[in-house]
Amino acid sequence: MRKSQRGMTFIGLLFILALVGAIGYAGLRLIPVYLNYMKISKIMDATATEVEGSTDPGNIKRTLERHWAIDDPTAIDYKDIEITKDDSGAVMHVSYDDAVPYIANVSLSVHFDKTVKVK
Repeated sequence: MRKSQRGMTFIGLLFILALVGAIGYAGLRLIPVYLNYMKISKIMDATATEVEGSTDPGNIKRTLERHWAIDDPTAIDYKDIEITKDDSGAVMHVSYDDAVPYIANVSLSVHFDKTVKVK
């Protein structure tokens, strides 16, 4: 007669803990990257609200610069945001990649893309 085994072995528990730890560590490393993106997104939305009705790229750029000086995001500069005019108003667009070191020579890379219409 065979005995039935129950539960998890210690080695199995170690593998699961290592996997959860690796994923948790990656999450901790990516939190500042996403917080920086949220700053940039908030700045673009606030600028669009503040300059509503104006499609002058110079005015939009100056407003972006003011907000940038206050919030101070680090991934990109306000000059990296593309401002174009179209029939319905102006459009602000930013697309960038951000990378953070993970373990040894392995990095985590994230691509961000945001477009905001100014009416």
